[in-house]
Amino acid sequence: MLFNVDFKIADLSGNELKKYRHKKRILRLLYKHGNLSAPQICKHINVSLPTAFTLLNDLVSSEYIVSKGVGESKGGRKPLLYGLAKESLFVIACDMGRYLTRMTIFNTHNEQVTSIITIETSIDDSELEDKLYQSANDLIKEYNIPYQKIFGIGIDMPGLVDSQRGINYTIKDESLQKIEERIQQKFNKLVCIDNDARMQAFGEYIFGKAKGKNEAIVINWNWGIGLGIIIHGKIYKGTSGFAGELSHLKMVDNGKLCICGKTGCLETIASSHALIDYANEGIENNVVTQLSSIVKTGSRKLTVEDIIGAANLGDEFSISILSKIGMALGKGLSYIIQLLNPEIIVLSGKLAKANQFVLIPIQQSLNKYCLQKISSNSEIVISDISESSGLLGVTATLYHKIFSDMIT
Repeated sequence: MLFNVDFKIADLSGNELKKYRHKKRILRLLYKHGNLSAPQICKHINVSLPTAFTLLNDLVSSEYIVSKGVGESKGGRKPLLYGLAKESLFVIACDMGRYLTRMTIFNTHNEQVTSIITIETSIDDSELEDKLYQSANDLIKEYNIPYQKIFGIGIDMPGLVDSQRGINYTIKDESLQKIEERIQQKFNKLVCIDNDARMQAFGEYIFGKAKGKNEAIVINWNWGIGLGIIIHGKIYKGTSGFAGELSHLKMVDNGKLCICGKTGCLETIASSHALIDYANEGIENNVVTQLSSIVKTGSRKLTVEDIIGAANLGDEFSISILSKIGMALGKGLSYIIQLLNPEIIVLSGKLAKANQFVLIPIQQSLNKYCLQKISSNSEIVISDISESSGLLGVTATLYHKIFSDMIT
């Protein structure tokens, strides 16, 4: 009953509702803090020790939690510890890119229990929910996870996402914009959707280099330039949930056309698209570069990895165009730093892997455009969980929602 999709808390009596909410709070505490004793739980949820043991025993009987041995004692009997059962429930996590989606399954310990599979789909795909459902079922069957133990699906995606209403306004076909409703009808599970940059920021805040930082910026630097904002230890979404559209700040007058329909956006001069365009233009103009051999054979298209790899081998042209997009991003970041004064900026995504080839020009750009007193207090680092920050972010968001005592 605790997590039944059709279950309504409005149907509970006063005492039943109180027990229900206490149990949800216990599960959320154990998810956040790990193993806790009954006395520790009493302090957090303000109940008596006998009441705590009754609630804990119910949760043990339901196989949501298990005994974890004994903890340290300051005198007297050592307290029994409780923790979430690893196999009690699972969530499906999806990280949508512009062209490909990655999917895997996590347990309550935030451990990835399946491989990551890649699905060719996009936010504009009319068959998106069918493809996700089929791929999820393939994973569930391959790893022998009972479908009834899957309690939700979390999806991060590019675009203007209203996570409260479950709508992605960037989807071109208006009839397909209610993405949460589409997914929920297909899976009949709890669904969480949000913007990809925000979920990557949340993943970094809970598990990565932004952990413990109350004022942080996380940049997803790839085909677009996603911005996740953490203020006072919380993800900042803005009035309509659209905060963080760094990609579409106008930076160049009479610049190139952006996918948003405007010209001269930061994305047109500092993204993966811009980097590859710079490389192809240089090759067409017969610059000396190792990249020419890739393009002229015609075997495949140039990639970001090709350019970073050539830079690591000392290719001067590759180094110069990486520096160019680093300088451009740095100018964009200078506005963010002077407006928000973050403690840390975490760079993730394909382009962040260029490391010193972009970090140095970013800093040079900040020196040029920022007040030194402000920029000197903002540390810029490269994410060490870049590949999984989005997946971890939607997983944590979904578990917080599952364990919320306000689900109706």
